[in-house]
Amino acid sequence: MKKLVVSTGAGISAESGISTFRDAGGLWENYPVMDVASHDGYVRNPELVHRFYNERRKALLKAQPNAAHRLLHALESEGWEVYVITQNVDDLHERAGSSRVMHLHGELMKVRATDDETKVYELRPDALETTPATIIDGHHVRPHIVFFQEAVPMFEPATALAEEADVFVIIGTSLVVYPAAALLQYVRRGVPVYYIDPNPAQVPAGVHVIRATATEGMRELFRILTGKEAQK
Repeated sequence: MKKLVVSTGAGISAESGISTFRDAGGLWENYPVMDVASHDGYVRNPELVHRFYNERRKALLKAQPNAAHRLLHALESEGWEVYVITQNVDDLHERAGSSRVMHLHGELMKVRATDDETKVYELRPDALETTPATIIDGHHVRPHIVFFQEAVPMFEPATALAEEADVFVIIGTSLVVYPAAALLQYVRRGVPVYYIDPNPAQVPAGVHVIRATATEGMRELFRILTGKEAQK
């Protein structure tokens, strides 16, 4: 079975109504990024950070996976071993049915102990709000998010997946967020690489650019990989 490794960014979730940070009208126009998404910001004002991610969780509950998420899952039934490496902290890939999802930047619907990062807890839909005073199993908790100024612990496993890819796909990312943008460097020479984005960044020679939204681009990729038309 061929291994399809897919690196996804904010563009794939934007079509489900999840606000991106960088685009016009994005979250960073409303919040200074270093206040809500950095280690220093959390130390300085944990109440604000908890409140910010509480809002993000409420918005996520209203969102649904879109056709791009569903088509990635559909490829599992077409003979592909699909691995998703996502920069997104939402759970839309999982809700679409993808069975192998690696989150580089953490998960919005989880929190972890402030004194032991190995203790991670999933929040219930009816108990999404946390504060610096929230205690679970005797531990104060923080958002299970990789903040700026913190290491990305899943990057090394992600590079190992990229090295094993028979086909590598990039969807909806600006290719400016590191270390995620560096995954392309780990793909073996000669492996087909597809990049789906309506406004693609400059990419190395040999990368097949599909200038389209995530949903339209995935329909095109589905046809390329399976020889079939994707159902809408």
